[in-house]
Amino acid sequence: MIDVAAGAETLEACVDVLQSVFGYEAFRGPQAQIVTHVCEGGDALVLMPTGGGKSLCYQVPAIVRAQGGRGVAVVVSPLIALMHDQVGALTEAGVSAAYLNSSLSLEDAQRIELQLRRGDLTLLYVAPERLLTPRCQAMLESLHEQGRLSLFAIDEAHCVSQWGHDFRPEYRELAVLPERFVGVPRIALTATADALTRADIVERLQLQDARTFISSFDRPNIRYQLVEKKDATAQLQRFIRDEHANAQGHDAGVVYCQSRRRVEEVAQMLQQAGFKALPYHAGLDAAVRQNHQDRFLREEGLIMVATIAFGMGIDKPDVRFVAHLDMPKNIEGYYQETGRAGRDGEPANAWMAYGLQDVVNQRRMIDDSPAPDEFKQVLRGKLDALLALAEASDCRRVRLLRYFGEESQPCGNCDNCLNPPELFDATEPARKLLSCIYRVQQASGHGYGAGHIMDILRGKATEKVEANGHQRLSTFGIGADWSETQWRALLRQLIAIEAVRVDDAPYNTLHLSDGARAILKGEGEVRLRIQAERAPSRSRSARAKPPVGDDGTPLSLAERDCLDALKTWRAGVAKEHNLPAYVIFHDATLRAIAQRRPTDVTDLDGISGIGQKKRTAYGDDVIQVVSAFL
Repeated sequence: MIDVAAGAETLEACVDVLQSVFGYEAFRGPQAQIVTHVCEGGDALVLMPTGGGKSLCYQVPAIVRAQGGRGVAVVVSPLIALMHDQVGALTEAGVSAAYLNSSLSLEDAQRIELQLRRGDLTLLYVAPERLLTPRCQAMLESLHEQGRLSLFAIDEAHCVSQWGHDFRPEYRELAVLPERFVGVPRIALTATADALTRADIVERLQLQDARTFISSFDRPNIRYQLVEKKDATAQLQRFIRDEHANAQGHDAGVVYCQSRRRVEEVAQMLQQAGFKALPYHAGLDAAVRQNHQDRFLREEGLIMVATIAFGMGIDKPDVRFVAHLDMPKNIEGYYQETGRAGRDGEPANAWMAYGLQDVVNQRRMIDDSPAPDEFKQVLRGKLDALLALAEASDCRRVRLLRYFGEESQPCGNCDNCLNPPELFDATEPARKLLSCIYRVQQASGHGYGAGHIMDILRGKATEKVEANGHQRLSTFGIGADWSETQWRALLRQLIAIEAVRVDDAPYNTLHLSDGARAILKGEGEVRLRIQAERAPSRSRSARAKPPVGDDGTPLSLAERDCLDALKTWRAGVAKEHNLPAYVIFHDATLRAIAQRRPTDVTDLDGISGIGQKKRTAYGDDVIQVVSAFL
């Protein structure tokens, strides 16, 4: 039987911590259920979108259990930069926290270990490889024997799964936690996991008895826009200038590219075009990478051009756009990467340029990998799901959420909803393309690549066509009325519906798949959208809008001036503390202060994001800044 009174008492303690430490009035979504469950010793698997408040789901229980004499909570995190900023944010809020990772000197690590043994810490952040060292295990076992180990939080839990987009082998070894630390509750958290990945997380981390909490995957403030790749870098520049120019230059954003070389080229191109941009990839010196990441977190309006080596755990709330110049491997990766935009809940854009070569490249990487066939088949299915999203003519968000098992209604805020694409019956051209692939293979005994097939369709007597006698095929020239761009768009769609497959051996050759039969027999229809790069509706754009207060009304000119002064003050404090500005106060908190314009420290009560420690530390300074605008 559930002890309702005990549960209510636990929830009351959690709400008190939420308000007094973090300055938030109430929990959101399933947070209240999660923190109560973990506080009372339950294991949990939490799936919550980026910006949904995952950190509070283990930070609040850690503080409540520490207050009850349960000791320290250990947070497993794969990222040094994230540890630094989260510990900094907790310290700002008055919580004793520290981290152990390779960035520390021996002397600093020993100092933190001493704090841990003395019971001076409420939360300790560690990398998985550090946690699994004999030295760290011995310390934790000693604490466990003394009853001073309150919980384990495993952040970015999808890293444990081979199906996850950020698989890290060292996460697998975290399965030892329930065996070595019996009775210590565990909470595993991730923003992105489909059903297959969730099942793998449960199995690998031995969370079969854990309670699962799944929040909506919807990020309604993000607009999804996918365009056909023509001149990708020019398209990117136009997108940033049209959608993300502001008085200071441009918004902060992230541009993802597939290769290190491409990252360097695009970063240089943006710099030459007048944008403030930096490259980030694993081939850069570690100190350079760290410097670029720190600048991105601390400076306004900086664009990071990166491989997927950048981004996991990045907490910057005011990233206004994420752009992809190359198609990701799967929907989980796409969702995770686009989710780095708009963490503050304000309008943001997820823009991607993709083409047939992206599909070919991704399929080749899968086929060339040394993985077992069963594994490759799953990866192909995940890529096909992303291709179907890219080729969709209906609501992007409905398709994206359905992939994660969530049904929804058309959103009215993606490119297809705002500007529904024109469709036409492309069944006859599809038959021509499929017939050409079939005739070429029949005549030659093997397949050919997309370029050669299109040359035959369009009646181009190239040297390769004539050398193979393909100008004599019945399909030679039957598609001369279409451009190569149109044929490539149709081919992408036929690959998406599994009528055509691309084999990497030997040269990305095209072959008919099961889906081709119905089309060739006249039993299936192909509807193709008319390709056009459409500008989003200006009225729903993610362009900067006049700032609004916590009641949703626009700030007056005087309030905006006050907000600017508060941001200047915050920047100075952040620089002094070597922390990103949002760790001191979020923009929403500053907007609420500017709108209220308090005359006394007590007037700060009830403003979201101001806990007791921050009110004590910064209250007088805030009142002084505001006094000039009364």
